[in-house]
Amino acid sequence: MDPTHPPTHRAFIAFGSNVGDRIEMIEAACRELERASIRIRRTSSLFETAPMYVLDQDPFINGVCEVETSLSPMDLLDTLQAIEIGLGRRKLIDKGPRSIDLDILLYDQQIFSHERLYIPHQLMLERDFVLRPLCQLIPHELPPFLGHSKSYLSHLKTLPPPEPTPFSTTPISNHFPAIHSTNPNRPSHIMAILNLTPDSFSDGGIHSSEDLTTLTTTVRNFIQAGATIIDIGGESTRPGSSPVGEAEELARVIPAIRHIRTTIPEAAHIAISIDTYRARVAEEACAAGADIINDVSSGLLDPEMLPTMARTGKSVILMHMRGTPSTMTKLTDYPNGVIQDVGTELLQRVAAAEAAGIRRWRMILDPGLGFAKNEPHDLTILRDLQQFRTGIEGLEYFPWLMGPSRKRFVGRLTGVQKASERTWGTAATVAASVAGGADIVRVHDVKEMWQVARVSDAIYRGIL
Repeated sequence: MDPTHPPTHRAFIAFGSNVGDRIEMIEAACRELERASIRIRRTSSLFETAPMYVLDQDPFINGVCEVETSLSPMDLLDTLQAIEIGLGRRKLIDKGPRSIDLDILLYDQQIFSHERLYIPHQLMLERDFVLRPLCQLIPHELPPFLGHSKSYLSHLKTLPPPEPTPFSTTPISNHFPAIHSTNPNRPSHIMAILNLTPDSFSDGGIHSSEDLTTLTTTVRNFIQAGATIIDIGGESTRPGSSPVGEAEELARVIPAIRHIRTTIPEAAHIAISIDTYRARVAEEACAAGADIINDVSSGLLDPEMLPTMARTGKSVILMHMRGTPSTMTKLTDYPNGVIQDVGTELLQRVAAAEAAGIRRWRMILDPGLGFAKNEPHDLTILRDLQQFRTGIEGLEYFPWLMGPSRKRFVGRLTGVQKASERTWGTAATVAASVAGGADIVRVHDVKEMWQVARVSDAIYRGIL
């Protein structure tokens, strides 16, 4: 054995918090793990769960990560406990409130026994809040308990349904509520499109960072009309469009983001999304005040994008697209059906994002209406959106964004050639998106689509 390259081991660590800023505490623990040379390979989603054992305490945020480490089980335990103490953990009541809790669930397939540590974790198979996130990572593996022949997923299915149901939790920012995409009574978010481009397909040339007075009025109108997210773009990605230079894109979007964040008080509680496939634009936009990175290529058009997303720690939107805006219309073959093939390709982008260090709980998915899709594909996605979550293993707990606004298929179906006049057709697609489980709808006509989403939420999600 080479002492300079000790062997590495695969371990699974459960984490939880129910004191203070729970998500920030978990993310801080992840940063400390990596500072200790414990490499996080993958993470589960985060779940808000009711307390177990000691019931008189606040709800927890729970999750699991898969790590690679050269530490022995006992050294790993010591490191985790040092991280807990460093982050302010004080154990006053057994299984009581805690700012951070880090437990070793598995270490390779070993059975390990010590007065301070037993692996596999002795209580893991009775805990929904452990098995649910673990099953996102290794659903079909078998636990190394003696005499056990059922997979983790089989064990999860035998547990009584927890009350209340755990909700997946996607944080956006400190000033914006987390998205609970598995909560059937969650509200839809309206993402207002703010294109600072001269050539976008339906609103090119209307807005510019050089006219901050008009920009301010537009943003205020968006917020008053019900937008909770504003998506700012500086380059058109319509079919057949040509790219602009990085410097031009930066000049268009950065002043606008800074202006919104520093001079429009009404925008303090809305999220800003930067619509770009360039890593440098994304990074500078986040520094200027953006909360979300929305990349139509999911990192395929700039090799630095996924590492940049990971470095910023922001939530990200990964959209399905093939090729580039100038070539994607020729890449529309889906031999297994558009739902299955788009889902499979999105899972590949999720895996690439995880490999770059992006946490699963920071990801939002977009099936990419109109991007490498023809009209039947777009209609199938709108009709069967829920199948991404219920029919494709690995996509169950993600939030979904839909962007049907004023799209070409709406114009063809309605006979409305002018994109800005496709409001009524877009309304039908927004209602279908909400019915199918979308968490965010990206639209141009904010006032009208907020009303559509509001009534759709009442019909399909019971929000009165």
